[in-house]
Amino acid sequence: MVDDTKHLSRRDVLRATGVAGIAATAGCVDLGGGGGGPYEIGMVDSQTGSLSAFGERNQRGRDLALSHVNDVGIGGRELSISVQDSQSQQSTGVSAAQQLVNQQGVPFLIGAVGSGVSIAIYQSVIEGTDVVQLSQNSTSPALSDFPGLLRMSPTGRTQSSALADLISEDGNESVALTYVNNDYGSGITQAFRNAYDGEILYDSSHDQGQSSYSSVVSQMANTDADAWLFITYQPEFTTMTQEAYSSGVEDQATWYGADSVQGSDVLDNTPEGSLEGMKVVLPSAPVDQENYQSFASEFEAEYDREPTVWAAYAYDCVVTAALSIQAADEFTGAALNDVVRDVTRPEGEQVTSFEAASEILADGGSASDVDYQGVSGPIDFDENGDPVAYLQILTVQDHEYESTGFITGE
Repeated sequence: MVDDTKHLSRRDVLRATGVAGIAATAGCVDLGGGGGGPYEIGMVDSQTGSLSAFGERNQRGRDLALSHVNDVGIGGRELSISVQDSQSQQSTGVSAAQQLVNQQGVPFLIGAVGSGVSIAIYQSVIEGTDVVQLSQNSTSPALSDFPGLLRMSPTGRTQSSALADLISEDGNESVALTYVNNDYGSGITQAFRNAYDGEILYDSSHDQGQSSYSSVVSQMANTDADAWLFITYQPEFTTMTQEAYSSGVEDQATWYGADSVQGSDVLDNTPEGSLEGMKVVLPSAPVDQENYQSFASEFEAEYDREPTVWAAYAYDCVVTAALSIQAADEFTGAALNDVVRDVTRPEGEQVTSFEAASEILADGGSASDVDYQGVSGPIDFDENGDPVAYLQILTVQDHEYESTGFITGE
């Protein structure tokens, strides 16, 4: 932890009042109106369910960003984030968003983790309103079909192309693939099909939360494909790995995976050697850049662990929301929609912190005068609401993930 008693105390207060979700009055608030309570925005996160590991990472990034924003303030006021749990499910995610938007009146919603949850929230709650929705983690290409639905993590179309290229470059002429039966899985898979030049010998979906996937594993093994590709979530992939290992077929093909199969929980719950040589392509922060290194250094001091790119995405969602609030004429969805894309545009002055961007706005600058370069990358939302993409290749070596390359794409 950081040895700063005053700073930690303030963070503790923020977690108790802002992040925990105690309601503050949101809606149409004139930004020039002086004091008052904090500006409250909402967040739908996966605190439980299949994607809860992502929710844990988001929480750390969110909390760190909130402390940075509130150390500076937004025109003398603080930012509060009311968080609701999607339970990693569409119906619960929609209910959570309805609570935040329809009952609490938040004009800016960060959410969600799962692509299907984000799309369901947009279609059921956000579309037709002025509320800004910015997903922290959703990567399905399907989100690009909804330009009003912004996201901080890059489209999985880039990830799918990278996986297809990697599998081919490794000399694999055929692949067996299985994918989770939802918008995330089908979107990533369709993009892979379009990009892969080899033969797909097995192509089948599976449902979340099953106690066994032995039939999936055996059918993949029966194809004699050169490569196996897993587009699913950590709990499901862990079960598949255990069953492949117990059946003695884990080394029959070279394994590849989308970002959602990678995590310490997978390593902790699979046998040594069961994943050796597996390659995962996942979104990455620009780890060689100074602003990310500063973020990572403070993150490690605060949480005694290295940040993931998912924590960086959550961090940048909060900062982007705060800058939009400061740049807007009033605290309404319509006003925030007018500026949310502009505060990360390359036309403005490049800045790498909320404090530096806030100074430009406080000195009379407009949203277009600011180009916030996030700790997760340059952001720069395109016409589909997608950011610039950085990708990293991880290879499992001695039951640990090792970085073995980077890819940049649009």
